[in-house]
Amino acid sequence: MHPDVVVMGAGIIGAACAQALHARGLSVLVVDRHGPASGTSAAGEGNVLVSDKEPGPELTLAQASRALWPALAEDAEWEEKGGLVVATTQDARAPLKAFAAGQREAGIDACEISTAEALEHEPHLNPEITAAVHYLEDAQLNPVKATRTLLRGIEFQQAEVSTTDGRSVTTEHGVISCGAVVNATGPWARAFGVNVLPRRGVVLVTTPIPGRIRHKVYDADYVGAVASGDADLQTSGVVESTQAGTVLIGSSRQRRGFDGTIESRVLKALAQKAIAMFPMLEAVPVMRAYGGFRPYAPDHLPIIGEDPRTPGLWHATGHEGAGVGLAPATGHLLADLMTGATPLTDPEPFRVDRPEVMV
Repeated sequence: MHPDVVVMGAGIIGAACAQALHARGLSVLVVDRHGPASGTSAAGEGNVLVSDKEPGPELTLAQASRALWPALAEDAEWEEKGGLVVATTQDARAPLKAFAAGQREAGIDACEISTAEALEHEPHLNPEITAAVHYLEDAQLNPVKATRTLLRGIEFQQAEVSTTDGRSVTTEHGVISCGAVVNATGPWARAFGVNVLPRRGVVLVTTPIPGRIRHKVYDADYVGAVASGDADLQTSGVVESTQAGTVLIGSSRQRRGFDGTIESRVLKALAQKAIAMFPMLEAVPVMRAYGGFRPYAPDHLPIIGEDPRTPGLWHATGHEGAGVGLAPATGHLLADLMTGATPLTDPEPFRVDRPEVMV
């Protein structure tokens, strides 16, 4: 077995890289210690967002991904539902409006709407909100189904990689020689030379209430939580429905290594913030809670490119909670760089030799 490329990691980023490389005619083998989408990708909400990113390289990557996703999301419950960001306090009103104004300058369709208009979009929304912005481009999909769709026709091997030198990988089954290796191991990527840390997130799932919530809705605190580097617990209200009618409630962020304990204080905080936006949720039972680890890079930018210390070793990681939304453009950009094509977007901000991400 001598594939052109071995992709380590069968999450949505690894799958997108494999798909993009396979589309260029390269032979690709994806290796993962478990099955496809069995880690971080299975523990998310499937968000494809532009609404939570300030103007800059990550937003540019998100815009490119948003354009690519519809053609790739066959059988993945793709929904162009749009997003609604609301301020729940007077203090949050001005920052939300300023953030949206900056995004509009970057080409994002961020429409300020009145409380009455927000209630037309979401009739069960708390009428006490102080501001709202409607994002037409936000979308959602099923990340597990999307990952499996991207991996169709690509060879997969269940194995755990212990080492790589960029031209081979060593697993418990032996050594696989190849032309290049992609490190798409998400929060476990530090084992292969980049400064990525696990950032814990938890999601609540309610019993089905079909048709009650139409968009992805979150409070303005969410943007600040995403951009923060604080290791302590941070929560913000995020509410959206699935096609099955269940409601997903997030979000939390916490750096505590790979401790998977789900704490009652986190669940309580998430429920309280969701109810503050949608009071009717107080009467809706919660079926379960699940959590996962997001790949956190200290400068909040993905790591995409070849490792200058190890020729042949490429990295595609550090997307934290934006991996689903950024996956297609990440794979496309990595394939461009690996094959010498014109890059989809400027790769410089994502380079591997940034001081913050080298270990």
